Order: sequence, then structure tokens, then C-alpha cells
Amino acid sequence: MHLSQAFETYLPLIEAEIRAVLEPAATPARGHYDIMQYHMGWRDAQLRPVQARGGKRIRPMLCVLAAAATGADPRCALPAAAGLELLHNFSLLHDDIEDGSPTRRHRPTAWVLFGMPIACNAGDGMFSLAHLAFFRLAEQGTPADRLLAALRRFDETCLALTEGQFLDMSFEARLDVTVADYFTMIAGKTGALLAAAPELGALIAGAMPDAVAAYHEYGAQLGRAFQLQDDILGIWGDETVTGKSAAGDILSKKKTLPVLHALNHPAVGPRLAALYAGPAFTSADAPAVLALLEEAAARRVAEEHVRRATAAAHAALARARPSAEPVAHALLAELLDSLVGRQS
Repeated sequence: MHLSQAFETYLPLIEAEIRAVLEPAATPARGHYDIMQYHMGWRDAQLRPVQARGGKRIRPMLCVLAAAATGADPRCALPAAAGLELLHNFSLLHDDIEDGSPTRRHRPTAWVLFGMPIACNAGDGMFSLAHLAFFRLAEQGTPADRLLAALRRFDETCLALTEGQFLDMSFEARLDVTVADYFTMIAGKTGALLAAAPELGALIAGAMPDAVAAYHEYGAQLGRAFQLQDDILGIWGDETVTGKSAAGDILSKKKTLPVLHALNHPAVGPRLAALYAGPAFTSADAPAVLALLEEAAARRVAEEHVRRATAAAHAALARARPSAEPVAHALLAELLDSLVGRQS
């Protein structure tokens, strides 16, 4: 089985599980769920059923593939996979509000259409449903000790996610952020969910503790490499491929790894800090910033960090030692390489 075939096989199962969690019984608050479904791409701006472009469902795929690699029926992890995707989308709903983002996936964000209070409340509802999804594990016979352990890890992941978001927002007004600070932030904001996804799949499937820990490390390093590749594309990506404006992260003064490396560079740092302390950038400012990043070899440094994280993720996957399902193990390696090597 190739990765594309795995997505064709498992995505319909994952989508059906998420829909089952997000489809309420008869309730006067039906509109509450409709707004969540709008965010998921299942309803249009008038809240009529539609199939818009949704997310890539990377986190639930990691979860079910890890369960399969452990030797279990991957369907055993579907409730956790749904919970992970709902937690991810809860964070996106709130991120859009916190960042004032007008669009997501080429559509107006929920808060733009329905107002900030309603959208915030929809995010809170999705957060609660993400937890309730895990109790579907009990209905399918998951042992109580595994369910309790999974819920604890899920709650720890929720907390780490919000810590990462706090750090990310706090960095906006600071010029003293270090590269170490940045790695701490992305370990929560991006890495926490990507680490938890394969870890939870393995845990629910009954993997040994050392294998569960290895899957966690695989996901954490994947998360680091994924975010760093995003940082590179946000500055040097091809606009026709990424669909975003060239050097968009520069124009928004986003403090990604390449920028932080340059800000902490002994020769380049003071000059770049003076630019970042000044007025908002326009497209005319981008060449000067790009020149300073080149002088600090920021892209090369970021790419080296991507290579290191990718190698660490492969090493962790090897330590998981799947004995029953080598095909799923190979798919996890293929998924890692596809995410890190993406150009959009």
C-alpha cells in the first residue's frame, strides 16, 4: 500500500467518525453545531450542506497508522483520531480570532461571518466534543486503563497547545526572543498535537511503553521539521505554489526561525532589529530584510534544522520496532518525508 492508497482507505473512516461526533441529536442549539460544521468545510456561509475543501487530516492519519503499525485494527483508534482533529480545529477557530484572520482555506473565517462571540463559543463547543470523542473508545471495548491513560495524554496535549499559543502571541511584541525560546514555542503550538497523534494510536492499540514513547518522539520531531519547513516556505516559497504572497512572513514581521537566527546573529542582528522595531513593513522593505537573512545564512541554517529533525524522527520510528505490520510502519516514514518535503 502506498501513502495515497492509505489516505483513500482511512480518510473516509476518519471523516465518518468526526461527523458522528459533530452531528448532534435534536436540539434548539442546532446552529451551534452548524457553525462548527462550517469551519470543517461541511456547510456554506448560509449554513447549507456543502463539501468545501477541508483540512489534510494529518493528525488523525498519524493516529490510525500508528495503531496499524502496532499490529491492531486501525479502526480501534478512530475515536481518538476524531478527537485529535477536533482539538486541532478548535485551536484554528480560536487562532483565527486571536490573529484577526479574515480567511481560512479560501473562505471567510467563522468569526467574520458569525461574529466573534459566536465563533469563540463554537470553538469551546468543539473543544468539549474533542474530549467526548474519546469516550467512544469505551463503547468499542477499549480497556479502561488505556482509555484513562489516553485521556490524560490528551489533556496534557491540550495544555501544551495553549502554552505554545501563549508564547507565540507574546513573541509578537518582543525583539529578545531566542532560537531556544522559539523551539519551546513550536514544541507546544505545532509539535504537541503531532507528537500525541501517533503516541495515542500506539497506546490505544496496546503497544509496549517504549514503543509508545518512540512514537511520541517520532511525532514531536515530525512537528519540528514540519514547522521549520513552513518557516522556510513563508519567506522563500514560490507564490504560485504556496498560494500566499511572497515573503509574507516578512511583511507581517512574523518571528520564525530564519528571522530569529538573523536577529541573534552578531553582525546582522542589530541592523535587522532596527528594521523590526520600526513602522510596519511594505513590499518595498522586503528586499532589505531578505538581504540581511542571506548575509546571516538564515535559510541554510533553517534547512539544516529540518534535516536534523527529519533524521531524528526516522530514528525514533525505527526504535518503535513494529513487529506485526511493517507496511503501516513504512507509511509513517513516507508520510514524514512527504510533509517535510512539501512545497506548499
